[in-house]
Amino acid sequence: MTIGTPSTADAKRHLENLQDEVDSAALYGALADLESDPRLADVYRRMAAAEERHADFWEEKLRAAGGTVPARRPGWRPRLLIAVARRFGTQLVLPTLGDLERADSVGYDDQPESSGTEMAAEERSHARLLRTLSGGTGVEGAALGRLEGRHRAASGNALRAAVLGANDGLLSNFSLVMGVAGAQVSGDTVLITGLAGLLAGAGSMAMGEWVSVQSARELAAHQLEIEAREIEEFPEEEREELALIYEAKGLEAEQARELAARQIADRSTALDTLAREELGIDPEELGGSAAVAAGTSFVLFAIGAILPVLPFFFLTGTAAVIASAVLSGIGLFGIGALITVFTGRGALQSGGRQVLIGGAAAALTYLVGLAIGGAVGA
Repeated sequence: MTIGTPSTADAKRHLENLQDEVDSAALYGALADLESDPRLADVYRRMAAAEERHADFWEEKLRAAGGTVPARRPGWRPRLLIAVARRFGTQLVLPTLGDLERADSVGYDDQPESSGTEMAAEERSHARLLRTLSGGTGVEGAALGRLEGRHRAASGNALRAAVLGANDGLLSNFSLVMGVAGAQVSGDTVLITGLAGLLAGAGSMAMGEWVSVQSARELAAHQLEIEAREIEEFPEEEREELALIYEAKGLEAEQARELAARQIADRSTALDTLAREELGIDPEELGGSAAVAAGTSFVLFAIGAILPVLPFFFLTGTAAVIASAVLSGIGLFGIGALITVFTGRGALQSGGRQVLIGGAAAALTYLVGLAIGGAVGA
């Protein structure tokens, strides 16, 4: 395409914005053509139409800034993504499109020309919708399952986290205890080292969990602030966004628009509805308590980590090492069996595999400790 030479910095920026919108419109148009479900295809066409309106806006700004308006042609990146979507399916490119939309919305927040327009809000809306759809296949796939079941899945995720937290504590401290025991140090030294490893590991896990949950809470609160502002400033756009989500969940277009209109009409509940439907956020919880998550992580890691250490409270020498290995093996087998709740595999197979992996790691550290202890002793 023939691209004019911008005479000012503004013209150059407007040209870049125009190209971004042209690229997005082409991508959504291609998704609409590739989508077999007519309702979802219509959603993509409406998203493409919104991007075309944005392109019209930046064309006008480009002319006003003295730049030459080029022919609308998508760049190499959207053409590549379209080719990938045609070859491997649309699901593969949706996460990338969501990232691009989020970047566009942030960029528009800082540009004076887009201030007071709906463009940034529409880009965020598109990003959220793409995030909703990125895990499923059409309106009947996993995207719909996530939309309707994300809160119910929380308990299952918590159970899985509990099992894996105990597994981390057991496996890491078992390897540590065996490595120190291999160095042929006293039983008291092994005991102190094991307890230190327990406290250090549990504390590290707890702090990491606290930071993770607290950061998620702060991000959720910030998203709610943005959503509340958009409801006040652009209620029509928010209604359209909610209607698109309901369509993606399988409602007919007219039903989706009616339901969205009823939700937006009551401003006291609009934020709660949009937070749950668009963002997957429960405004009353914001992802749970960081302190509870940290404490739970500490306890679960410690439960697993204490098993290899327990024999050294009562035994010494080879007997303590053997008892530690046996107790840890039993714990690893039990955790492997519990993991089958999520994998659906046989408990014997999963438990045995866990014992083999943990035993191999502990044997390796024992041999390293034996070599280091011999070298230091020599």
